[in-house]
Amino acid sequence: MERLTISLETTLAKQFDEFIRARGYSNRSEAMRDLIRERLEIERLQKWEEGYCIATLSYIYNHHESELASRITSVQHEHHDLTLSSMHVHLDHDNCLEIAILRGPTQEVRNFANTVIAARGVRHGKLHMVPVEMREEKHPASSHAHTHSYPIT
Repeated sequence: MERLTISLETTLAKQFDEFIRARGYSNRSEAMRDLIRERLEIERLQKWEEGYCIATLSYIYNHHESELASRITSVQHEHHDLTLSSMHVHLDHDNCLEIAILRGPTQEVRNFANTVIAARGVRHGKLHMVPVEMREEKHPASSHAHTHSYPIT
């Protein structure tokens, strides 16, 4: 482990300490590590067009919107190879929350998410991606191979 020392303006240090308390960090080092990882992940994903990712896509939509649910379902079926799992929650009489766990080529995952989020009637769409290395591996005790996704950190 390497030790780094940083200097902060008093106002920024106070804001950072408030952030630490609000998020429940036990110390500044843990908070800094998470912030650095988050920023590196953002930078990595901007350059990670040719690689693979694991992702969550969450969005809220009004189920009364004309044929929106069936349009979203059609898009999901067209990209069934990207979806590992999904969950549907009824928030109230009008709104639904859906969360999809996705895995695949980064650009395909991003395009799928953009198509869903841009659909008329979808609100609050958010895609969170983590770059991964995909490896086809055979378990020693089994005769079948399966894919593992190793987060690139």
